[in-house]
Amino acid sequence: MRRVRYESPGGPLFLEDAPVPEPGPGELLVRTEAVGLTLPVVRKVTEAAEPIPLGGEIAGEVVAVGDGVTRFDVGRRVTGLCFGHGYADFAILHEAMASAVPEAASAVDAVALVRSGLVALGALEAARPEHGEAVLVTAAASGVGHLAVQLARLRGAARVVGAVSDPAKADFVRSLGADDVIAYTDDNWGDPVDCILDAVGGDLLTPAIAALAPDGRLVAYSSGGGTIQAYDLLVGAKSVIGFQMARIARGRPELYERWRVELWRLFSEGALRPAVHGEFALEDAARAHEVIESRSNLGKVVLRL
Repeated sequence: MRRVRYESPGGPLFLEDAPVPEPGPGELLVRTEAVGLTLPVVRKVTEAAEPIPLGGEIAGEVVAVGDGVTRFDVGRRVTGLCFGHGYADFAILHEAMASAVPEAASAVDAVALVRSGLVALGALEAARPEHGEAVLVTAAASGVGHLAVQLARLRGAARVVGAVSDPAKADFVRSLGADDVIAYTDDNWGDPVDCILDAVGGDLLTPAIAALAPDGRLVAYSSGGGTIQAYDLLVGAKSVIGFQMARIARGRPELYERWRVELWRLFSEGALRPAVHGEFALEDAARAHEVIESRSNLGKVVLRL
């Protein structure tokens, strides 16, 4: 089978021939149809001390199952987060991370919707927004952010603000239902908001905390790090909540499944519209990474096999 790999940190991505893996206990072997790229994996290619397997959100058909698998049979179409080699013709997916793909949905729909949607929905629930509050979403044009903007509106936010790295993304974010769009470099982020869903971190945390209304909540789900001054929280009784999807998947599988069901329901009703920036061939994985690294994507970046 074909597989994308690299040999040194920051090194070029290349295609290689590799044996088809065999599923172990609790695992599915999936013939991959689409791969949704994730920012953490793209970052690790340049930042990790050693090369890592290129994982991501995969979708395709189950062609073999390991011992103990009970939820999926051969021939079933599934999607989920692959922690091993996902940029490949065949990939291993753990049963606990797998979700069935409805017949009416494509593999591209699945990788654009499910994992990114789970993060967006989970971060929104962690913020505990009340009906009528204002919500700001950073990285609002990203794979997660563009779904978070829509979900905030569907969950009853009175005002939804999208924050972006480039003002050229404003029209796209407004098309998702955002009332206002700001650039990170703007001196004034407008009226205070009650909740912020932050996928950026780093230096952006300071203006984000300043944009919160008293008693406001910022949910941090970024791998970008950053530092927050305690005084900036104290003066407005503001709070910061960390959110990690893996903890939900491992520790609260019933909640994980309920969120997946809700995402597919909203998709089938036409209320939630995943956007795909572009579909790249497996051999063009490096070019797909460049789109994410340049922060130029509007929606999800996908490899199509």
